[in-house]
Amino acid sequence: MRPPRLSPAALVALMAVAASPAFSANSALRLNERGYFETRGLNVLVFSNVYDGLFSDAKIAGVELIHHGVRTATNGDVRLGPTPGQWDPAPELIERRVNAADGSIEARLRYPEPAFEFTIRAEPRDAGVALSVHLPAALPAALAGRAGFNLEFLPAAYFRKTYLIDGRGGSFPLHPTGPMAKTDAGTLEPEPLATGTTLVLAPEDPSRRVRIDSATGPLALYDGRNTAQNGWFVVRTLLPAGQTGRVVEWSLSANTIPDWTRQPVIAHSQAGYHPAQDKIAVIELDPNDPPAATARVLRVNADGAWTEMLAAPARQWGPYLRYHYLTFDFSAVREPGIYALEYAGVRTAPFRIDAAALADTWHASLDVYLPVAMDHMRVREAYRIWHGDSHRDDARQAPVNHQHFDLYAQGPTTDTRFEPGEHIPGLNVGGWLDAGDFDIRTQTQYAAVLSLVHTWEEFAPRRDETTVDQKARSVNIHAPDDVPDILQQIEHGTLQLLAQFDAVGHAINGIVEPDLLQYTHLGDAASKTDGLLYRTALAPGESDGLHSSVPDDRWAFTNKSTALNYGSAAALAAASRALRGWRNDLADACLARAKQVWDDEHAHAPHLFRHGNTTGGILEDEEFKAAVELLLTTRDPRYAQRAGELWPAVAERFETNAVPALYARPHLDATFAEKLAARARRYRQEIDELAKANPYGVPIGTGGWAGNGQVIRFGTINYLLHKAYPQLFDGETVYRAAHYLHGCHPDSDVSLVSGVGTVSKEVAYGSNRADFSFIAGGIVPGVLILKPDFPENKEDWPFFWGQNEYVVSTAPAYIYLMHAANSLLAGPQ
Repeated sequence: MRPPRLSPAALVALMAVAASPAFSANSALRLNERGYFETRGLNVLVFSNVYDGLFSDAKIAGVELIHHGVRTATNGDVRLGPTPGQWDPAPELIERRVNAADGSIEARLRYPEPAFEFTIRAEPRDAGVALSVHLPAALPAALAGRAGFNLEFLPAAYFRKTYLIDGRGGSFPLHPTGPMAKTDAGTLEPEPLATGTTLVLAPEDPSRRVRIDSATGPLALYDGRNTAQNGWFVVRTLLPAGQTGRVVEWSLSANTIPDWTRQPVIAHSQAGYHPAQDKIAVIELDPNDPPAATARVLRVNADGAWTEMLAAPARQWGPYLRYHYLTFDFSAVREPGIYALEYAGVRTAPFRIDAAALADTWHASLDVYLPVAMDHMRVREAYRIWHGDSHRDDARQAPVNHQHFDLYAQGPTTDTRFEPGEHIPGLNVGGWLDAGDFDIRTQTQYAAVLSLVHTWEEFAPRRDETTVDQKARSVNIHAPDDVPDILQQIEHGTLQLLAQFDAVGHAINGIVEPDLLQYTHLGDAASKTDGLLYRTALAPGESDGLHSSVPDDRWAFTNKSTALNYGSAAALAAASRALRGWRNDLADACLARAKQVWDDEHAHAPHLFRHGNTTGGILEDEEFKAAVELLLTTRDPRYAQRAGELWPAVAERFETNAVPALYARPHLDATFAEKLAARARRYRQEIDELAKANPYGVPIGTGGWAGNGQVIRFGTINYLLHKAYPQLFDGETVYRAAHYLHGCHPDSDVSLVSGVGTVSKEVAYGSNRADFSFIAGGIVPGVLILKPDFPENKEDWPFFWGQNEYVVSTAPAYIYLMHAANSLLAGPQ
């Protein structure tokens, strides 16, 4: 769809809007008690959120605008390029000051090299805010023409809209088509779409209209998507050379709709409900929205007419984050059918009440998402090839003393017999692509295998919808092959774990692309490399059919980590049980390797190499997990003894260690059972407190990565606790976790499992993200809580990895959770 074409008369009218002193309808911004500027329909945050250092620039820092309930601008800060990317330099926050006396906020920041310090000040002015940059010393010469004050605007918020700059009109491009130029250094850099001193964004849209006036230098408008698909529209003013004090000053105002009130969100399960379940919707209200007395349940008839089935009070829950909450209990509605909820004129999408409502929720994760994630395979779905046989050239030994940009590192030795850059044979088999970034992260691999094994042992799902041929390296989705799909997925993960031990003698941190150009690749995984082994002796462009001159092979990071070894041993010991009777050869190899790892690790001091999140969990936790899985497989009392010895050290990390502890419980002594029961009773109290903390009754994370993984783990633990201690745990928390994933969460009522539920995540961060699409059965991280109080999960912008990135281990954990929920609903068998 093209942006609307403006008539001459309309353009004149919009120019008049831009020139009008009565541009903004909002009352003056004020500094609120939470440390940001506020008026009805607009918030201006000033370094409430900072660059977290984990994955570099996450587009949640600096000066930010929340405009009519949507975060539309971010990264208001001094940056060293017109459209900085994820790994470009970002400043360190030294100090943030909220000045109650004059209602201003100041942030002092610095770049370490070249040394450069500055202060950004924000203060209310007229109906907007004045933003200024202050330098205590002149800009370093090396940064002249590079450092500028940037503010980035979300492209999805301005698609199909226009702008005016000094009265000249333009349209925000739907697809990047802006000009590019070569710099003096020979690199490519975007040219401005337009320049001027007064910029009005979306003059035609009262909900998105923003005006920026620069008093100190021209404004330039850029399209950051020219260099990276996750780029934003950037407004920028260069910092002048040779000056100190206030060197940049903008006046920023954003139109607000009079008496604007955010529409209520009726959070509920998009997947539906079993008739016997408690059914409680959570209604999220703007603080300015007076609560209505009742909500309704409507049933749709075959002729399309709606029949009211229940009208009942919407009860006060109270404040949470920035909103006010009500709950609506419609548990009394039990008759199977198609229903919707209605509150204050807002009606939800239809959902089911049916005994089978949750029965198929996990199918897409097993049928589609996991097969699509299978590395070293060609994956077909009907007419579509998701990707070819990927990474046949795995992998080269990573260089020593090297820190990778994605949380991998190689220390001063390789801990293998291979030289840096040398090919390591045998790693090009099995494993799943970790997330949107195509790496094999070992910690993710063994977590996925464990979840799949526990699902098989607990519930024995024999669903068969996929053909997997390891010899042919071929996967065909929606094509049964008479083998339960879950066993084939266990096999696939296990092959990679075993291959690591066979190749180098221990678990490795992972296998990942060596450079950013490959790492940021979007598209077919098989096109990331040429599939041929790199050979230095070949001339540029030369190939002998098995080798090539292209150094595109992924790197294997190989430092020994005892924690990783234990985690892998746990998964291998578990897999040996599941594979027994189908792949006895593989089962034997798994168990033999797991026992060998255990014996080897207990024969020397632990290897404590750690970096990022790629070297295993806490050592005692990983050893406890390995002891339990080996105990379940062998019944050898030495594993039982060690698990009992470790319990006091791991019990406080109950959410991490509850699952293996509960599986070990029948096989350990009475002393362990008593300690576990005591910890379970204390956990019951923690759950009761959680129910008071937020209206959803599940743990909601507040870090830079949203908390769906934690919610799934919460539900899983509570299922096992219900089985072990039914007098303490009634199982309701299992359903709470499932409902949260399926839409009963803050910010919206969208199911966070793609393709599951009436309205689900259709724009997510996988290998598909540049297409603004989804992979069925993938689970996104969920609702991110931006400090201090803003819940967000973007539906129109896939590139927020902390909200929208699929991670392969989450899908097997979700498959387990939904089997657990259905098992409870079915009752005793």
